[in-house]
Amino acid sequence: MTKKKLLKRKLKEKENKPTASDEKPLPLTRFSDEPEEKKSKWVNKTRVLVFSARGISYRDRHLMNDLRKMMPHSREENKIEKRDNWTIINEMCEMKNCDKCILLEGRRKRDLYMWIANVPIGPCANFLVESVYTMGDLKLTGNCLKGSRPLLSFDGNFSSPHYALLKELFTQVFSVPNHHPKSQPFFDHVLTFSIHDNRIWVRNFQILTESGALAEIGPRFVLNPIKIFEGSFCGATLWENPLYVTPASFRRQLKLAAAGKYLNRKQQKEQYDLNKPEKSYESRTEDEIFGNDAKLVAEKILEESAKNDEENNTEEKWKPGKLFKHNSKKSSTPKLKVNKLKRKKQGGKTSKNKKPKKTKVAKKNKK
Repeated sequence: MTKKKLLKRKLKEKENKPTASDEKPLPLTRFSDEPEEKKSKWVNKTRVLVFSARGISYRDRHLMNDLRKMMPHSREENKIEKRDNWTIINEMCEMKNCDKCILLEGRRKRDLYMWIANVPIGPCANFLVESVYTMGDLKLTGNCLKGSRPLLSFDGNFSSPHYALLKELFTQVFSVPNHHPKSQPFFDHVLTFSIHDNRIWVRNFQILTESGALAEIGPRFVLNPIKIFEGSFCGATLWENPLYVTPASFRRQLKLAAAGKYLNRKQQKEQYDLNKPEKSYESRTEDEIFGNDAKLVAEKILEESAKNDEENNTEEKWKPGKLFKHNSKKSSTPKLKVNKLKRKKQGGKTSKNKKPKKTKVAKKNKK
């Protein structure tokens, strides 16, 4: 190296060296047991303990693994027994150097509950998890790098007091600390929290382009808030959802509605049997119709129907109080004779029965 380059390097090092005014003065007394402060950029050292209680299904276990992959600042722990006192969780978090906790609890082998807590002070929120879709179920096109930091997007409805508290809890739990050793130094996916139908819908999207195009990655689930407690897994209830219905009671309502349909159908059938006539219309069996030649059977049926029509027509023609009306071909008798016959039947005057008109001469003779 030349002398000019060496001189330039020395000048740069002198410029970059901190001056005496910038350096902090050392303390007058210092214990030998105290470790020296290390200068590091990783200031926010929050860790989240993600584990479950015994009794969760395979789908819930896959959801727990997806949450661990999505958060590089998470820690693992073995399953906890349901019968144990859950205040032990605070000690478990302290042993793992975690100040946040996500606990998944399964009930009746079909319902999933999620606890999100700030350990050990609180608060703690309890949710019912609905419509769970893991990364394996969705089979979507989105993908993100493992350990990358997410952008948290919240709906504008997080303005009420209990939703504002949940928003702060979500930001502290799901946001990856800056300069975390296991994280990547860039953002490539968005975690959205939106409120609809008194529930919190959680989705994860990949950022495709700078223009804002997104593709869903997963997991996808819905959080139905139940209660918010003052402490960590204990304490007084700060808020309770008045619209919450337990899944067991909801399934019971569905069964009762189905039972009501069955009873209604049975009642209609009984009423139909009571109102049903004793004798129904005469019907011909298939053997009578198709036993012999079809043409002969059809001719017989036509003859019988023609006879019945003739009998009905004759009964209508000869009813008392009605005139005879001949529907057949025109008779050979002329119209004049027919009119005379009608007059006789009606008791009218004919040309023979008519009285002779009195003339003026006859009137004079009478006088």
